[in-house]
Amino acid sequence: MATTVADQLIAQLLDAGVHRIYGIVGDSLNPVVDAVRRTGGAKNGGIDWIHVRNEEAAAFAAGAEAQLTGELAVCAGSCGPGNLHLINGLYDAHRSGAPVLAIASHIPSAQIGSEYFQETHPDRLFIECSSYRELVSTAEQAPRVVNSALRHAIAMKGVSVVSLPGDVAELEAVGPTPAFVPTLPPSIVPAPADVLALADAINAAKRVAVFAGAGVAGAHDEVVAFADLLAAPLGHSLRGKEWIQYDNPFDVGMTGLLGYGAAHDGIHDADLLLLLGTDFPYNQFLPGADDDVVIAQVDARAEHLGRRANVTVPVHGDVAATIAAVTPLIDRNPDRRFLDRTLKRHAKLLDSVVGAYAKNVERKTPIHPEFAASLLDDLAADDAIFTADTGMCNVWTARYINPNGRRRLIGSFLHGSMANALPQAVGAQFSHPGRQVISVSGDGGLSMLLGELVTVAAYKLPVKIIVFNNSTLGMVKVEMLVDGFPDFGVDVPSVDHAAVANALGIFGRRVEKPTEIEDALRAAFAFDGPALVDLVTDPLALSLPPTITGVQLKGFALAMSKVVMNGGVGEAVKLAKTNLRNIPRP
Repeated sequence: MATTVADQLIAQLLDAGVHRIYGIVGDSLNPVVDAVRRTGGAKNGGIDWIHVRNEEAAAFAAGAEAQLTGELAVCAGSCGPGNLHLINGLYDAHRSGAPVLAIASHIPSAQIGSEYFQETHPDRLFIECSSYRELVSTAEQAPRVVNSALRHAIAMKGVSVVSLPGDVAELEAVGPTPAFVPTLPPSIVPAPADVLALADAINAAKRVAVFAGAGVAGAHDEVVAFADLLAAPLGHSLRGKEWIQYDNPFDVGMTGLLGYGAAHDGIHDADLLLLLGTDFPYNQFLPGADDDVVIAQVDARAEHLGRRANVTVPVHGDVAATIAAVTPLIDRNPDRRFLDRTLKRHAKLLDSVVGAYAKNVERKTPIHPEFAASLLDDLAADDAIFTADTGMCNVWTARYINPNGRRRLIGSFLHGSMANALPQAVGAQFSHPGRQVISVSGDGGLSMLLGELVTVAAYKLPVKIIVFNNSTLGMVKVEMLVDGFPDFGVDVPSVDHAAVANALGIFGRRVEKPTEIEDALRAAFAFDGPALVDLVTDPLALSLPPTITGVQLKGFALAMSKVVMNGGVGEAVKLAKTNLRNIPRP
């Protein structure tokens, strides 16, 4: 049997170390799927086809696998609607820096441009969510396009899209296949002049604060030692949390809407703010023109420098390489009063604002979500992989799930998509079969891609799905209230997700009392297979940022007055009582 273009494509993926492709079979994609079938599956040295229920989930799963392994992952969609469904997950993967190849099959090549059935133009559709996209038109062109796509995805840490008409995929392969020899990531060493400018800024400052992002991955010890040298409180973004919070005596938490602790104060009370490997997008939480704070920024991606705040000292380089270069030029700061003061404030805030929500609530209903998240942190494995839905689940995982250098936490932290947690857990579990994988799902996110419970059941994936079920879109409710709008359209009827899980053959347990949470979690974690725990939590438990502005308070008060005038006085009172515990106090 002749080798086809599809066979050649799959051979190139095998050469690049790919073990599975997430997608849904269909029409123009069939030649590729059959080429996968003929490899015999991963157990026989081939590639597995992972049948999801929505191509969006395929892209999310591939993105999660790529983020967790650092290696290329692949998803696929059939022509038209099939590959259109990939777009949202690919946006998330691309913005998260996940090396993903998407195979977007196309209508018959002779029909392109004739408004044929299911016709779209994949090479145009994916422009904003990929670094590389190309249409394969001939058998001769195919292997070079695929090789280029692989190289772009891996080198640029993002998405590549190959558009492949079904008739071209069936052609006999011609020409050589470029060898794929991987390279190791390089180290970006900053220019000497930039290093000197950074050293001068640090030595001139009396109070230095550090804010770290995902770019400090692999440089934990260096960053902590650097903070010690500078006597600097060390805050972090949500994406930086897993890389720097643990084993860090200088940690002062996060800032931003999901934030906690004294990071905001440390950032604004410093003479010099040092941003390390972060592209934190919320400039309203960073020092502005009215603040007397000099900002220095270190990033391996030069295009990130200065685009969120007025950066006086930009440094293009890896965090570890920059610290190594600048440390010999730094005078150790003997004055630790700023650091000690910020750490004391952080400890007080953790106890009075964050820790207090998880104490003395063991018998209070509805369940406090903070208490449930705290128990989840205690009972989860030391090397658990958490995936978190966007919204309130981001808040609870950010504040209560503690990293330790072995745990992982991923979510749609840059794209902010709903429904990401469950499909990301699918990708995490397939790529890490021996690890505990926990999907921290909101009821809104889970219901959006509810069909992926079928995927979990079909493959008997031992994913543990913990649903924070408050029958409302909690984060949207916060946004409405702080903007002065009464909440509207955010509440939905209660759904027993445990019953849905049980109907699919998944272990399901619904929990309405806080005294039952621990037993339910232990039972789910001990179960040999997929399990879902449906936690019925307080729908009025909302998240407020660590520093509340007068505008936000005014908006909240205005929204409450509108609720009262519309006859919702009881609701307003309950909401105020519930969220008094979320208002930071000095």
